[in-house]
Amino acid sequence: MSEYHIPVLYEEVIENLVLNPDGVYVDCTLGGGGHSEGILKHLSEKGKLIAIDQDENAIKFAQKRLEKYGNKLEIYKENFSNIETVLYLAGCDKVDGILMDIGVSSEQLDNPERGFSYRYDAKLDMRMDVSSELTAYKVINEYDEKELSRIIYEYGEERAARRLAAYIVERRKEKPIETTFELVEVIRKVIKNKRKHPAKQTFQAIRIEVNKELEVLDKSIDSAVDCLKKGGRLGIITFHSLEDRMVKNKFKYLEKSCVCPPDFPMCVCEKVKKVKVITKKPIIPKENEKEKNRRSHSSKLRIAERV
Repeated sequence: MSEYHIPVLYEEVIENLVLNPDGVYVDCTLGGGGHSEGILKHLSEKGKLIAIDQDENAIKFAQKRLEKYGNKLEIYKENFSNIETVLYLAGCDKVDGILMDIGVSSEQLDNPERGFSYRYDAKLDMRMDVSSELTAYKVINEYDEKELSRIIYEYGEERAARRLAAYIVERRKEKPIETTFELVEVIRKVIKNKRKHPAKQTFQAIRIEVNKELEVLDKSIDSAVDCLKKGGRLGIITFHSLEDRMVKNKFKYLEKSCVCPPDFPMCVCEKVKKVKVITKKPIIPKENEKEKNRRSHSSKLRIAERV
């Protein structure tokens, strides 16, 4: 294990999330344990942190890093969409705060064997949970052209999605596209003259599909809000526009007490307001953080409070 990235928006997370030092908190994305350690440092002896991750390597690394906190920390190997199950196993009902850091860790990106990055030659994989069946190889070599095009366009926001999907399908007829560099070579044939790496958006799209990231995030926000005490807070850090837009719209919806059409004479939807949005605009990194940590540039933190 190398080392994990410096957690982004570290001070902002602690300041806005850990309001009760005696409380119970959940870090849904343990990773290298950076945010978790920050939360643990600000808890009293009565406080507790429950951490979740589906990556066995991350859990082993964080267990060693955080062993000094003893019984104040419990770690579960699970997808954070199952937060309610985790809290049940931990013997908790409602908690004081929940953090989701929706990013790929540096260890995952920089480990050539994981196949996340277009900078290293590796087998196409991209699984956060290596026990899951769907891999980047299967997406690239088994999805039909229409579905490939949709994924690359919707999840990667790649304008050349149709042309690229068609070319991938043609190329794989010759032989399967097996490695990251083989996929980069295919992408370069279609996408040219970009300021950023031509494969960046496509790799993002494939990773999101492999790990079902947007579906998991949507479900997880609902579950997390239901697990909060009144006054408890949910903080979500995102790294690209698709995720941030989803979080923004979801919080906005959960804040409404009625979703009936405006011309209805009375409310019939029976919707209940669940949160108060604390961040009308997302919290973004300060300039000194951007200088020190290049991976913080696109990060945004949104916070909602249970009502």
